[in-house]
Amino acid sequence: MKVSIRRTPFLEAVVLSERLVGKKESLPVLSCILIDAQKLLTLRATNLEAGIEVEIAADIQEVGIVAVPATILSQTLRAITSDSITLSSGEEGNLLIEAQGTRTLIKTISSEEFPKLEPSSGTDTIRVVREKFLNGLQSVAYAASLSMIRPELGSVFVKFSPTEGIVCVATDSFRLAEKTISGATEGTGEVLIPLKHAQETIHLLEHMKEESVDISVDDVQMVLTGGGVRFLSRVIDAQFPDYKTIIPKNSTTTVTLLKNDLNDVLRKARVF
Repeated sequence: MKVSIRRTPFLEAVVLSERLVGKKESLPVLSCILIDAQKLLTLRATNLEAGIEVEIAADIQEVGIVAVPATILSQTLRAITSDSITLSSGEEGNLLIEAQGTRTLIKTISSEEFPKLEPSSGTDTIRVVREKFLNGLQSVAYAASLSMIRPELGSVFVKFSPTEGIVCVATDSFRLAEKTISGATEGTGEVLIPLKHAQETIHLLEHMKEESVDISVDDVQMVLTGGGVRFLSRVIDAQFPDYKTIIPKNSTTTVTLLKNDLNDVLRKARVF
């Protein structure tokens, strides 16, 4: 493998991928990022529950594939100041990173052990407005349970509908948050995203620049695609509580107040 690439987009892709590497000592390859140089340079990472695939443009002189420890790779790239770097693999398969004034050799792991990131078997693709989907997840994620004893409570429920828009709901049985955003989706579907994967989805959407993203859902996983990034998340196969029955249909009192004033009062009261 021999690749010339700009440091900044490569480092950004590595940082995104590094968040999804696994921590299992029994499978050292899960702590690696797979660098696959074919027509495009593709980075892959997975912890067996979620995975990511990032494609970036590069000048590929020789094709190849290596699995590199994620932490060492990201720290090496952060220490390089040159904007242009060269990646190459030697006879022993180790990765050589060359930049102006530096040469770094990183020991790799056999790429044959790296798990495959399977595509979704869902037949329908849902297109959503990225910023609005991000807003929906951010608005409710705090209300999900931190425990997975009841998986449906430790997840964020998302419903896509052309008529209702995007409906995001989370509850830990003590509190409930619902966010409805109209006119933000093309397609229909429902998904229960585990809280930690919903948080990764939020982080990913924050760093994407595309106006819309595509989502495909099946019984096992959700696949989010956009801007050369493919994110895969395990989903929960359970029934989300029928929360609408506990929401009051009417009320006798309505209060209107300034948000900042309420926030200040709550912050002072929280001390005690």
